[in-house]
Amino acid sequence: MTHSAHGGDRLTLDGGPKPGTAGVRFGFFTDTSVCIGCKACEVACKVWNGVPATQTAFTGHSLDNTGALGADAWRHVAFIEQDGVVGRDPVGRAQAAEGGRAPGLEWFGDDPGLPDGAHGGSAGAPAIPMFHGAEEAPQDQAFRWLMSSDVCKHCTSAACLEVCPTGAIFTTEFSTVVVQDDVCNGCGYCVTACPYGVIERRAADGGAYKCTLCYDRMRASLQPACAKACPTDSIQFGPLDELRARAADRLDEVLEAGQPTAQLYGADPDDGVGGNGAFFLLLDDPEVYRLPPDPVTPTRNIAAMWKVAGAVAGALAAGVVAAFAGEVRR
Repeated sequence: MTHSAHGGDRLTLDGGPKPGTAGVRFGFFTDTSVCIGCKACEVACKVWNGVPATQTAFTGHSLDNTGALGADAWRHVAFIEQDGVVGRDPVGRAQAAEGGRAPGLEWFGDDPGLPDGAHGGSAGAPAIPMFHGAEEAPQDQAFRWLMSSDVCKHCTSAACLEVCPTGAIFTTEFSTVVVQDDVCNGCGYCVTACPYGVIERRAADGGAYKCTLCYDRMRASLQPACAKACPTDSIQFGPLDELRARAADRLDEVLEAGQPTAQLYGADPDDGVGGNGAFFLLLDDPEVYRLPPDPVTPTRNIAAMWKVAGAVAGALAAGVVAAFAGEVRR
């Protein structure tokens, strides 16, 4: 289902920012517990933004043929296969396999509680089981898929923006981070600065590219293409403060439903990047999804480095003066 009904007076019926909401921070909340790996987000992103086709190949990471985020992959759906998940009861696996409603999960078929026009599948569509072999596998040795649609995190303290020498990267009126392709000189400083390895230079023209959170659609009061295309609402778009509150409630549901390793990633404004504009509910540790566990904006240590450098320079200068004074006395 879409969440255009949420956001109070800050979203239009199409789920985008209402005119006059400039200054309100918008972002993504990705609930990986309901991602089905359909890649609709990848396709919608490429089609809307004119992102070149990705040359896919076998990566060794299950059905993940995109590999990673990059200049030609602004959305990347990760697939992780977990066999023998000891001590972890996948969310509602038995109920999902039997066609019942899984506790704490959104329903993937028709639901009379969904608003008109919301995603919910075709009439009479059955539940889509997240876990396979649930009837036979014991609870402590279940096989499960972990799927997650990754994207640029639109950091509060965006290192890519801080190191850009041309001003090509800027923060929009919605507090998202965008690269102006016509201003980028291809220096690559942003590539090395990003703690997530998101931004990349495109071989065709040398420019740096990444997700814009569909800035053009947001300015037209439309939600981003990936969120619009997501059939299970794994990707949710809206005012960031409301998304964080909704994510906290959702985490409680998933923990109660039997996922002790579930956690929010990137939602903490006190982390090393000041919190993300695109954050996630994960069912396992970040490393499992090939995400850095403690990302830090490299530039956050510059002030301290300058202080140390100043102290060292002062000590060196004092030493030189002392040595010179001693030589004069002799």
